[in-house]
Amino acid sequence: MARGPDRDGGRGRGRDREDSEFTDKLVHINRVAKTVKGGKRFGFAALVIVGDLKGRVGFGHGKAREVPEAIRKANEAARRGLIRVHLREGRTLDHDGEGRHGAGRVVVRAAPPGTGIIAGGAMRAVFEMLGIQDVVAKSLGTSNPYNVVRATFDALARQEAPRAVAARRGKKPAEINARRRDGVGEADGAVAEAAPVEAA
Repeated sequence: MARGPDRDGGRGRGRDREDSEFTDKLVHINRVAKTVKGGKRFGFAALVIVGDLKGRVGFGHGKAREVPEAIRKANEAARRGLIRVHLREGRTLDHDGEGRHGAGRVVVRAAPPGTGIIAGGAMRAVFEMLGIQDVVAKSLGTSNPYNVVRATFDALARQEAPRAVAARRGKKPAEINARRRDGVGEADGAVAEAAPVEAA
């Protein structure tokens, strides 16, 4: 005989555990108006960042007549679109990068221990939810939080782990990390491989 509250076989408890590992942050809320017959209908639009502070992060946008409902919709949308970013030593990005969306452009840079999160506005919320402790970032162009967040996610999506770079170049991850420690950037290494010196 099936037990009353446990008929889903414990799947509900699994969902609760999954929800508890994520943290959300409200980045922007905007009052929106829809013109209908007889006047205007007002509502709210919310932009929310969700992350597990361990390398997974997502953003979502939700609209509703009330603020709590708009935030709930944005939260659900963010959880559906999570991305995973490899973090060096669990605290910073693997390498410098750049991202664009519309008129928004962002530059992100890996930083040494103790730097902290040097970023403003919407970008800071993304890095905090991602679990990054040291990063230097700059937003160029538009200050629209939607475009800034999308440009930041574009920069994060371009991040590559040393293992993936090594596999593409036919090398070992230790070689990639050694070049980085010696002060040779990824771009320098790529140029050196692309244009070998001819023998005299």
